[in-house]
Amino acid sequence: MSENAVMDLSILQLSIAYVFVLILLIIFKSRGIRREKEILIATTRMTVQLTVMGLILMVVFRHAHWWLTVLMVAIMIGFAIYNAIKRVKIPMSGALKRLIAVSMIFGALMTAAFFIIVVLQVRPWFNPQYFIPISGMVVGNCMTGIALGANKLCGDMADKREMIENSLMLGATPFAATKQIVNDAFDSAILPTMNNMLTMGIVSLPGMMTGQILSGTFPLTAIKYQIGIMLAILGATALATVLFVSLGYKTFFSKDARLLPMEKETEKEGKTIFAQKGTR
Repeated sequence: MSENAVMDLSILQLSIAYVFVLILLIIFKSRGIRREKEILIATTRMTVQLTVMGLILMVVFRHAHWWLTVLMVAIMIGFAIYNAIKRVKIPMSGALKRLIAVSMIFGALMTAAFFIIVVLQVRPWFNPQYFIPISGMVVGNCMTGIALGANKLCGDMADKREMIENSLMLGATPFAATKQIVNDAFDSAILPTMNNMLTMGIVSLPGMMTGQILSGTFPLTAIKYQIGIMLAILGATALATVLFVSLGYKTFFSKDARLLPMEKETEKEGKTIFAQKGTR
C-alpha cells in the first residue's frame, strides 16, 4: 500500500468498532440507568442513515446535476428544521416555528452559497462533491444554534413575564423590555461554536480536517479548508440565530405591543410548563 493510499475498512473491521456501544450498554446497566433502548435506537439509526446516505451520494456524484444537488440540500434543510423544532422543550406558536424555518434557510443557504461560489470558487457551483458535504456541516450547526437560541428565548419569555410586564407598564417598548432576553438567547446559540473554535487544533482535530488528512491530503491544505469551513459555520449560525431572535420575540406580543398570555401546558416535576398562545 502506498504512503498516501486510503485504508479501507472491511465489514468485519467496522463491526468490531461496535464493541464501544456494548461497553456503554454495560456501564448503563451496571449503574441502573435505563437507557438501553435509546442507545440501540440511536446506534441503529446512525448506521442505517449513514449507509443510505453513502449509497445516495454515490449515485449523485456519478450523475452530477444541479437539481439533484439542490434536492439533496433541500432534504437536509427540511430534516434540520424538523429536528430544531423538536429540540425546543417549550411548545411554540406556528409563527415562531415558521420563523425557525425561514431563519435556517436564509442563514445556511446564504453562507454555504457564498463560501462555495466566492471563497472556494467551485466550478460548476453545484458540484456535489463540495456543495453537499459543506452545506451539510453548515446546516447541522445552524440547527444546533437555532435550537439553543429558541430554547433560551422561549424559556426566558415564560420565566421573566413579570419583569417584562413591569417594564411595559413603565413605558418600555417590547424591544427594550426584551433586549437582554434576546441578547442572552443569541449568546447561548453562538457560545458552543465559539468554544469549539477556542480549543480547535489544541484539544481536538476537527472531523473535516481529520478526514482529509486520512484520505492523503497535505495537512496544511486540510487546515486551510477547516479554517474556512469554521468561519462559514460561525457566519451561518450568527446570521440564522440573529434573524430568529430579532424577530422571534415579536411573536410574544400583540400588534398593540401587549404581552400575549401564555397557556398553561402541563405540570412536570413540580414545575408549570407554559406554551405560547395559539400553539395548537
